This record gives sequence, structure tokens and C-alpha cells, in this order.
Amino acid sequence: MKENSKKIIGAHVSISGGVENAPLNAAAIGARGFAMFTKNQRQWFAKPLTEENISLFKSNCAKFGFQPEMILPHDSYLINLGQPDPEKLEKSRGSFVEEIHRCMQLGLDRLNFHPGSHLKTISEEDCLQRIAESINLALAETEGVSAIIENTAGQGSNVGYCFEHLARIIEGVEDKSRIGVCIDTCHAFASGYDLSTEEGCDWTWKQFEKLIGFEYLKGMHLNGSKSKLGSRVDRHHSLQQGELGELPFKWLMNDHRFNGIPLMLETINPEIWPEEINWLYSLEK
Repeated sequence: MKENSKKIIGAHVSISGGVENAPLNAAAIGARGFAMFTKNQRQWFAKPLTEENISLFKSNCAKFGFQPEMILPHDSYLINLGQPDPEKLEKSRGSFVEEIHRCMQLGLDRLNFHPGSHLKTISEEDCLQRIAESINLALAETEGVSAIIENTAGQGSNVGYCFEHLARIIEGVEDKSRIGVCIDTCHAFASGYDLSTEEGCDWTWKQFEKLIGFEYLKGMHLNGSKSKLGSRVDRHHSLQQGELGELPFKWLMNDHRFNGIPLMLETINPEIWPEEINWLYSLEK
């Protein structure tokens, strides 16, 4: 591993036993950053973090040199900020605000989330507007934490599967200093962005720069894909297996525009995360 690397490679690690264990689990696999949930991702709300949880999390991060910009927390999978049903939308918004407050308590500066779904009840445009409104409400009740929208594979009625959707949400957010995006390589490929070739990578990232801008890129998920290009099916694979191949990761590791942000593995075999992390750093020229 190159000590002078500016790439921040890590993985989505477990918080079993308490959030304070996440930095320990990240350090154990040689990660330079990490992703995590701050609570059970399949619960709407969770018991509050204790002062001990918070203190140990911060001290463990300090012990291993994990700064806020190296950490990419993720919210609950239940939250749908574009929810058509008013009552369920309020529940999602309340849970999202709680998630941001947990990040604030832990000293984190960003929260990764899936944008939402129209559930075939409202239009994509109305859903995107609703998501932007949800973000505005959440940011008004919180401080210091940015909302990081993750692109989707486009399964079912999910929005956020194209850069235009992400750009539309950003356009509707009032505080541009607290909004960003996280691009998942598997999701991008499954939604139709061909990252498996030089030409495809070049076109994809030019489109990203044109429609969104690299100033909004605040994290990435580095995943192989079991699904084929444009399949709209979200099936992660290990980095050197599946439909994507090795090329997109070689591209990323040698492009300075991806420096300084958390690049997190969500690949399917945690046992080989140390090898995948080392392999990524070996790609740097």
C-alpha cells in the first residue's frame, strides 16, 4: 500500500456490539476509511446512542486516524423521502432527521441515503421534488451533516438511476453546501452506464461532470456487478468478478478527481476485503 496515496479505500463494516466497534473493524481489514450504519438499518427508530457509545466511537476513530471525511454512514433502508403517502412520508422524514442527529452526535459530516421511490403512484418528477423538499426540511432541523444521495440501479419504482435525477434533486435543495452524491459502480452499470470499457468510463464521467459536477461527489461504493449492463437489477459482486471487470477500478484509482473521498466496498465476500483493498491500491501508477 502506498503511504502517499490520496485515495481513501475502505468497506461497509459491522456495528455489532455498538457503533464504537466500526472503527476497530475497519482497522482490522487495513481500511483507510469505512462505511457503517448508526443503528439497525431495518428499524425506523432506535434507542438513543449513549454517552459511552459516542465517546468510544470518537476515541477509536482518533486512535486509528479516521477523520469525518473518511467515513460514510448510511441511513435505514426503510426510509423513502419520495413516499407518495403523506403519513408514511412524515415517518420517513422523522427517521431521516433522527439519522442525521445520530451523525451529529458521532461527529460525522455526511449521511448516505437512497433517494426514494414513487411506488407507481406519482410521477418521477413529483417524486424528485418531494425528495428535495424532504432534504430541505431535514437540513433545516440539523447542522453540520451533508445529505449524500446514492444513485440507484433503477429497480422497481426507484428514482435516482440517472445523473439527471440526481441533478434535479440537487437543484431543489436550498443549501447547496450540504448536499452531495455517492456513486455506486454496480448501480451505475446496472442502470445503463457502461463502466466496463475505456470509452464508457470516459463518457460516463464526462456526463457526470456536465450534469452534476465533481464538487458534489462526496463518496463512492466500489462494487462488481452480477447483473448485466442496463438490467436495472442490483446484484453486487466482488471486484474482480462479474460483468464490470477490473477496468473501472483501474480508472478510478488513477484519476485524481476521486481523491479525498470515502471509496467504500460493499462487495459480497467480507473475508476478502483486505485483499480487495490491497488490490485497489496496487492499481495506482
